[in-house]
Amino acid sequence: MGGRVDSHRPALSERSWSLLAYGLPLVFVAAFFVFPLAAIVERGLRSSGGQSTLDVLADPMTRDVLWFTAWQAALSTVLTIVVALPASYVLGRYEFRGRSVARALLVVPFVLPTVVVALALLAVLPDRLERGPWAILVAHVFFNVAVVVRIVGTFWAGLDPRVSEAAATLGAGPSRRLREVTLPLLAPSLTAAAAIVFLFSFTSFGVVLILGGPAYATLEVEIYSQAVRAFDLHAAAVLSIVQLLAVGLTVAVALRLERRLATRSAGRRERDVLRPPRTKKEKAVVATSLGSLGLLLGIPLAAVVERSLAAGDGHSFEAYRALTDSTASLLVEPWYAIVNSLVYAAAATAIAVVVGGLAALAVAEGGGEKTARSAAGLLDGLLMLPLGASAVMLGFGFVIAFDEGWLDFRSAPWIVPVVQALVAIPFVVRIVVPTLRAIDPRQREAAALLGASPARVRREIDLRIGARALTVAAGFAFAISLGEFGATVFLARPDSPTLPVAIFRFLGRPGELNLAQAYALATILMVVTAISVLVVERAGRRPLGWI
Repeated sequence: MGGRVDSHRPALSERSWSLLAYGLPLVFVAAFFVFPLAAIVERGLRSSGGQSTLDVLADPMTRDVLWFTAWQAALSTVLTIVVALPASYVLGRYEFRGRSVARALLVVPFVLPTVVVALALLAVLPDRLERGPWAILVAHVFFNVAVVVRIVGTFWAGLDPRVSEAAATLGAGPSRRLREVTLPLLAPSLTAAAAIVFLFSFTSFGVVLILGGPAYATLEVEIYSQAVRAFDLHAAAVLSIVQLLAVGLTVAVALRLERRLATRSAGRRERDVLRPPRTKKEKAVVATSLGSLGLLLGIPLAAVVERSLAAGDGHSFEAYRALTDSTASLLVEPWYAIVNSLVYAAAATAIAVVVGGLAALAVAEGGGEKTARSAAGLLDGLLMLPLGASAVMLGFGFVIAFDEGWLDFRSAPWIVPVVQALVAIPFVVRIVVPTLRAIDPRQREAAALLGASPARVRREIDLRIGARALTVAAGFAFAISLGEFGATVFLARPDSPTLPVAIFRFLGRPGELNLAQAYALATILMVVTAISVLVVERAGRRPLGWI
């Protein structure tokens, strides 16, 4: 009798682990993503003040905003690929000193808050170009170039160079080899990168809000304007549904292309292809490509630092000293925004690591029976949805879903870390799952035979082996949460702003000191973000999915 009870105890414990690994992520996403999303859909389908959903859709303003959102995203995608292709080639073909540092620094603009990117371009663009479509396009190239370089460069490193060499021996010149051999082979990675860049440009918020001016707005910005400035929640909800459909289509295409990319690149190792540049021409190509991209990304960031020190005709630390004083732009001393951002980002990271880590465990171990694979695939897809949904839509969904009775959480201090964690969880899952899948199941079986309980097996094997991946995931979650703006601007209390929200408020106030303080806060945020990314790259030492 006792033997039978003991033999069932591990099975029950394993069942408990499965319930926890599936249950907590599902409950979290259902409560803080599906429920707010359903609230948006319900509000959008309900007529308000005599205005129906069809009236909003038929409004010329809606068509104009949708058209501008689509064409600027498409053009941003093309320009980003053109700019990123030379660096993708260099990082995908050559091994040289400082390559890992270059890859790490390349990611910094991607994880920077969009308000910092907008400030950087305001500092370097001419007055006649600092606002409008061209400024938006340049900002999107600056922001998304790392996506293309990481995806295309990694895929390029897996291509067999002998194919191009064979074409050269048959008399094909460099341009013909690029057109007829290399680009067709790169097609899966190029289309996958293009889909992702299009998605990020389509849902752009902070960049367009600051650089677009009153004449140019994307769906993201219009949702914010209708909800916050015009107080028309019905129109904002309808526009959110339109954006959700467009984003859903783009995400479906991106995931399909990503699966093709994984299939085509399976089994190729970049160390078999990378080699140091040997000839003067190759060294010149490496130096020119990385140097040009370094200037494109470095000059705006250096300009942010310079503007934070500008004071009259000279330079001083006046803006930094002023961060210790209360101003009309904020209800608290500006340095409180730094503390708030760090606390919120730390809390969001803890949530994302716990929820995302458990979900990664469920997804990684769901490769056995067909039912388990289906359940794991469903969970994986559900957790990816917040990444495709717009941050503004998430923030707006929280506002209208948690607005009455015991569900009125809008002023709760924990609501900001929760919405930031929603954005970070997909990155945690993507980073941790490959490591957990690489664990030999015989290690767990051997530990169980030696009498280790399921909890001890998880602690001694899964957690120890996955510790570095969890550290990398935590670093990226922290950087992403630190710079989140689109949802936080809806939910941050006036007396508890984050750094991106504080920067945005300073920009809305006239005066040279207010502008300098915005640049000072942007510099602080940029430094913290860069340190986070460098720590992550050092801990990971490998490409991490889209980033």
